[in-house]
Amino acid sequence: MADQSVLKNMTFQEAKELQFRLIEEVTKEFKNNEFFQTGDVGLHPAYNRPLMTAKIESVLAKTFDSEACALVRGSGTGAIRNILSVLMEPGEQCIVHDAPMYTTTKETFRLMGLKQKRVNFNDPAALIKAHQEDKQSKVFYVQHSRQQPNDTYNLKEVISLVREHGRNLPIVVDDNYCAMKTKEIGIQCGANFSAFSGFKLSGPEGIGIILGGSEIIQQLHDRNYSGGGQVQGHEAHELLISLSSAPVMLAIQNEQVEHLCSRLSEGEVSGIKQAYITNSQSKNVIVEFEKPIAEQVIEMASKFGAATYPVGAESRYELIPMIYRLSGSFIESRPELRQHGVRINPMKSSANTVVHILQNVMEEISRG
Repeated sequence: MADQSVLKNMTFQEAKELQFRLIEEVTKEFKNNEFFQTGDVGLHPAYNRPLMTAKIESVLAKTFDSEACALVRGSGTGAIRNILSVLMEPGEQCIVHDAPMYTTTKETFRLMGLKQKRVNFNDPAALIKAHQEDKQSKVFYVQHSRQQPNDTYNLKEVISLVREHGRNLPIVVDDNYCAMKTKEIGIQCGANFSAFSGFKLSGPEGIGIILGGSEIIQQLHDRNYSGGGQVQGHEAHELLISLSSAPVMLAIQNEQVEHLCSRLSEGEVSGIKQAYITNSQSKNVIVEFEKPIAEQVIEMASKFGAATYPVGAESRYELIPMIYRLSGSFIESRPELRQHGVRINPMKSSANTVVHILQNVMEEISRG
């Protein structure tokens, strides 16, 4: 039986189809070779944001089956903060999963003074009961990727349960690490809004993407009236170029994650207790060592060519494989992994490259 904690990525064929769909929407939005113009800046009179930005927002909305799209500053964190700030007032309550919250999301809740109604999304009965009894929450918030190793909830099923039972709360999905990887994102599963980072999809620094209903998205645009707060046309243009190759590139990466896990599980590298795939936050391989050597492995891995800290967790800069500490939320749920576990993402490399690096690291450690 497949591990329900691991999200299913698109197949290579599905990734190609998403790429083709994106480009088809580009051909509908841009005519007469205008896509070769890299974009305008400032507040275009018709949109109060750059014309190129507005046109690319339209392309992304149609690609992801959404009414509207907003490109915002602050990457995925900025996208989440922006949409929550439109939907909620400071001090209001939000339903969230009963699990360690991603660090910057936790800070967003602190900044806005938002109260958390914690519910175990892995338990459908508990979710239904809590949602039916809740009379105060203004938003239902769910993270698409896993917050802890034992998460098994299915995003589409969670959204369906919320829709069928209780009040019709707006549903916001954090689709970071899942957009252009899974076949459907939150908005396509019935949520009201999806928020994620363009930087994690090889886009330029600092651009967040929000998809959702046109009325709320327009409110967001109205609030972001300042010219300095806009994603300028040339930045939106660069983002779209990057997104065009992201699905296939991520499908290849997913393939190598699975190859790596299989090879490590078969014992190609000594000193490993077990290896398994998680979505923490990106889909990667968690390696647990027989001895508490995680910090040594990370330090040594850099000497053999691996990256040992992220830039944006799958950003355009991250070509080489990354061997680094586990996410804070995972360590919070399993503290013993701080000394025994590392997280490995092949990025644009092959599983073969990662195996060679680990073999060199373990040989060096064994020599003392």
